[in-house]
Amino acid sequence: MENVRNLDLPRHIAIIMDGNGRWAKSQKLTRIVGHRRGVQAVRNTVTACREWNIEVLTLYAFSEENWKRPQTEVSALMALLRKFLVSERSLLIQNDIRLKAIGDLKKLPTQVQKVLNETMTLTKHHQSMTLVLALSYGGREELTRAIQTIAQDVLTKKLHPSDIHSETISSYLDTAEFPDPDLLIRTSGEYRTSNFLPWQSIYAELYITPTLWPDFTKEELFKALLAFSRRERRFGLISEQLFHFEPQSCPSIK
Repeated sequence: MENVRNLDLPRHIAIIMDGNGRWAKSQKLTRIVGHRRGVQAVRNTVTACREWNIEVLTLYAFSEENWKRPQTEVSALMALLRKFLVSERSLLIQNDIRLKAIGDLKKLPTQVQKVLNETMTLTKHHQSMTLVLALSYGGREELTRAIQTIAQDVLTKKLHPSDIHSETISSYLDTAEFPDPDLLIRTSGEYRTSNFLPWQSIYAELYITPTLWPDFTKEELFKALLAFSRRERRFGLISEQLFHFEPQSCPSIK
């Protein structure tokens, strides 16, 4: 691999980690074994992003729709998540990584909420990188919650309808404190975003790889970063305008 630091790197990478079940099936193993193997890919990706000074990494760990899966699989996933939140504390602490979570977290089992809050508290002062876990997350559900809160604030006179702009909506989302993702990666070759960050990802560069998540390595991440660095991000402008364009002046760009 060439020197990653020579590339134009994204501030925020978001990943749809897909393919654990298909990987397990291809190996004639159970789905939960595939999910366990996927944890190693998470560890490798987090470590690589920290090494390459990525500011924010958001992982789609459990979607709102995933609650509809067989109860045995959901229970196994929650147990695996709880174990991960404890076992990876040392990695987060040693690498100065802050853990945050987005989604309808109150739907998580009580014990998962407990260890999640403990790990977030332990790492809340870390500044080198932020790892965001999307848990019980759905983009439409997130927007619905934001609109409900905005409506309530209008009713209580905290907000006037004329004050509602795109920046206002962004400030009510779970991701309010983070920059929008610059690069959205999906593994397993599926060409859809599956209700993941629909508002935030409008200008994200998409990178689709057929690699199943358990096989996603540091080298695979580098390929995505290399592809990102070669793209011209115009944000609706033409190439000649980019020399004078300041992203912070555009409401959609953080």
